[in-house]
Amino acid sequence: MDTQERLAWIELALTPFVGAETFLRIIKYFGSAQNALSASAAEISPFCQRQVSKYWHSDVAKQATEAAIEWEQAHTDARLLLLADNDFPAMLTKGLTPPPLLFVRGDSQCLHQPALSIVGSRHATPQAMRITRDFAAALAHKGVTIISGMASGADTAAHQGALQAMGTTVAVWGTGIDRVYPARNKNLATQIAAHGCIISEFPLATRPSPGNFPRRNRLIAALSQGTLVVEAATESGSLITARLAGEMGREVMAIPGSIDNPLSKGCHALIKQGAKLVENLEDILQECPRLLQKKDLQSYSNRPHLQTDDISKSSTNTDSSEDSLSVHSPNCILNPMEQQVLDGLGYGIMHPDMLVTALGMAATDVYAHLVTLELGGWITTLPGGCYQRIKS
Repeated sequence: MDTQERLAWIELALTPFVGAETFLRIIKYFGSAQNALSASAAEISPFCQRQVSKYWHSDVAKQATEAAIEWEQAHTDARLLLLADNDFPAMLTKGLTPPPLLFVRGDSQCLHQPALSIVGSRHATPQAMRITRDFAAALAHKGVTIISGMASGADTAAHQGALQAMGTTVAVWGTGIDRVYPARNKNLATQIAAHGCIISEFPLATRPSPGNFPRRNRLIAALSQGTLVVEAATESGSLITARLAGEMGREVMAIPGSIDNPLSKGCHALIKQGAKLVENLEDILQECPRLLQKKDLQSYSNRPHLQTDDISKSSTNTDSSEDSLSVHSPNCILNPMEQQVLDGLGYGIMHPDMLVTALGMAATDVYAHLVTLELGGWITTLPGGCYQRIKS
């Protein structure tokens, strides 16, 4: 890829109202990012809102691209990793529509190593924090990369455990990579970048928003061979990560807790629905034996099926939405915006990018309302990142 195409790719990837699915359809149709950016409003309208073409010819679009390039050049450990790059992580192309662009701080090569995701409550109990650190340290000591979201609570403990064992850990952020969230984890972020890497698919300066975290969670699930949930309430976002992991063909595991602890109920629900009950390290290694195979994963871009129509399809083996892990039935009153998203979804199967185009909402707002609807039991996630209304 030459310099001009790379710049065009970055600009297209950073375009508002253009999600990963839409991006791949555009690249497939126009053949290149440069061709897409040169298209007229009429030519681009089958794929996204017509004003996108006007955006591409604006100073705002150029400034966003320039800011990304300047950020990459300003830090020795920074990189803009494109889906078309030879070393784009293979795991992000298995079971989901991969992000076209990743912002990376640290060593991106650790994204090719056997990894396990560890997630849990932001309000984890002291016991859960200790257990999380112990499991993360034991796995890291064996050469397993620990993936988590650097949120408060269990995520923080997972990263800390890996670092204490002098291992490798990856933090997936739901903000721009130039915004540490939560701010109190600034020192932890520095350590993670030095002993692993931080990645984000969000543009620079993106603030934390509820709609960002389901998108982040899908990357956490995709990067690893399995997801371990340490402690989670029944409405925890960790259950969404676990569900996504299962739909992508990854292993789902959970640590049981006291029946009197509300933060154990999510893990117990996962176990009832087929997640592996974990009591010790051996349970994890039996469920994910390939974790000990210290072997670089083949880069997706070197595989014979590097076609945009292939990478936009889900490779999950899930046959029915009835097999997915559900939270609970509808039990909340929706606000007008949530109702609009639910009505826009109808009773068909729809990708969030289609909702963004149909409703004219910002992608972050659509994702925020989708996660509220999912946690409320109104909709369910399907393979490929699509959603479907639950008929009652």
